[in-house]
Parts: sequence; C-alpha cells; structure tokens
Amino acid sequence: MSRTPFAPLFDHLVDDAAVFPPGLAPLDRAVREHLDRRTGPYAAHIGPLLVPAAAEAELATLAAADPRTADHPLAVSLVVRPGNPVQPLVEALASLRDDERVLVTAAELGWSPEWRQVLAAEVPVVVEVGLGHEQARGLDDIAAAVDEEHDVTAKFRTGATPTWAWPDEASLGAFLDAVVLHGLAFKLTGGLHHATRGDHAGEPMHGLLNVLLATHEALGGAEAHELAGVLARRDTEVLVTALSSLTTDDAEQVRESLTAYGCCGVLDPLTELEALGLITTEESHA
Repeated sequence: MSRTPFAPLFDHLVDDAAVFPPGLAPLDRAVREHLDRRTGPYAAHIGPLLVPAAAEAELATLAAADPRTADHPLAVSLVVRPGNPVQPLVEALASLRDDERVLVTAAELGWSPEWRQVLAAEVPVVVEVGLGHEQARGLDDIAAAVDEEHDVTAKFRTGATPTWAWPDEASLGAFLDAVVLHGLAFKLTGGLHHATRGDHAGEPMHGLLNVLLATHEALGGAEAHELAGVLARRDTEVLVTALSSLTTDDAEQVRESLTAYGCCGVLDPLTELEALGLITTEESHA
C-alpha cells in the first residue's frame, strides 16, 4: 500500500487533528472516521488521532463501543493547548494507563515551568515552544530532558490562531535552525494543508514539501536565512525535483528529525501528494 521512491518521507507523517480548529469535528465522528482510515488507502501515511486531554472519558467510552479496537487499540496522542493547566493531562494519562482499547502514544502540551510533571507517566512527550527568548528557553529545557534520557520532542505551530500570528518564513526557518542545532526531533502543527507554499483562501500557508526540503537543508548545516529561502519557494516542480534527489538515508534522517505534524484535514495534504505522484494508493491502481 502507498509505496513510491518518496515513501520514507511520508510514512505516518500526518497526525489526525480532526477535532481541533478549524475542523472541530465531534469526537464521535473523529474516532469513527479515524478507525475507518486505519484500513483505508492512505493508512500508511496517517499517524495517531489527536484528542484533548479533557475528552479522556468520552474517548474511552467511544473506543470501548467500537469492536475494531478489541484487537487493535485506538492510537491517540493526548493534548492540552499552550497556556492551559498541565494537571488535566496528568489525570488523563493516569486514567487511560490501563485501558486496553486506547493506546496513548504521546502527551502534548505547551512549554511552561510545569511541563515536566507529565514525564512521570513514562510516555513520549511533545512540548510546543513559542518564539524568541521563550523558544530558546524551551528548547534548552527540552534538550536537558533528552540528556536525562526522557523521550521528548519539540513542537512548533505553523498555522495562525486567534492568539498566534502566522509565523513567516524567517520565523519558521529560525525554529528549524534552532531545533536542529539542539539535536532535537520536532513536530509541527497547524496550517500544513498544501504541498507548496502559497496563499490559500487569502491566507498565507507554508508548504509541506518546502518544510521537508528545509529540514534536509538544516540537517546539512544551512543557516536560518537560507532555510527561509527554501520555505519561500512556490514552484512545486522545483521542490519535487529537489526532494527526488534525496537518498533513502537522507529521507530517513529527515523523518528522524521531523517526526510528524498535526492537520485537522488529514486527507488534504495526502490527496495533493497523490496527485503529484509522490504517494500512490491501492485505489489509484484500481
């Protein structure tokens, strides 16, 4: 299913953020559709379902009611958004620890002095950082936790929210430079619905292919201003050609660095990638 020479770049790349803005799918529908997609044509490219920690009880009920989770638990990452208390996440992790129908693959939260409380749950942790001095403090703190042999990944928001302005190429390039220099794996979230940098529905959006290529360049030593240039490219053919030159080892190194990203319209980028011939599915050969 879904194998092309580019496949290592896209394996389980897109986490299902259907319940988060702007998608805001009801949790029951999100769970049902996510379970449908586990055996669908894009299954090889979809990661876990992202679920607010506060919805833990409803999540457990929905998972228990679906027979498909009896042999293969529903994989989820529990999330509290930046600026929110850590305690609901700690409580949700404890509640689901022994649930046989739900497999918690990670806990995601914003960086704060309290974020380390979740380390006691012994699940992978994803910590979202901001900009400027706060970003530097957050990445230093995450790196220290990794040095202590905790499984922690950095996270950066690439899409706008009511309280977070869209980070331009310079901002995203600076993050990629900083996170690679710290030797950290990272995850992105928000806004990466399209293959190439552009303006969509009047709003600027970063391109998935731009981000993958910029990550490769960052791992090769490119500096922030050079990464901003890669992120600004709008010629899809140029990006596809550049990515096609990556070896399998290159692709694996990119994905060891960029572990995944959350997208509320999980199929949006995947259908674009399929149209470009970067992934194929069983349905496309039917």
